[in-house]
Amino acid sequence: MAAVLVGQFHARDAEGRVYSVHEFQESTPSPDGNGKEPVTTYKLAIGDRVNKLDEDRFLLVQSGIELTREPETQIAL
Repeated sequence: MAAVLVGQFHARDAEGRVYSVHEFQESTPSPDGNGKEPVTTYKLAIGDRVNKLDEDRFLLVQSGIELTREPETQIAL
């Protein structure tokens, strides 16, 4: 199984702490060789596992802390 980093974003907990979350896509070839839909997983930069609850909410598996994705900032040129 290979995991490829496909994204990174910041999320904040209820106390205002900011976490760097990495988004990976993992794919495991099926035995028949037809491939399989990639599975998306999330981890903190320090390696802790994160579960996606909905579009902007995540849960740290080890501690049970809920995180909310920070909106992406747009820079005008």
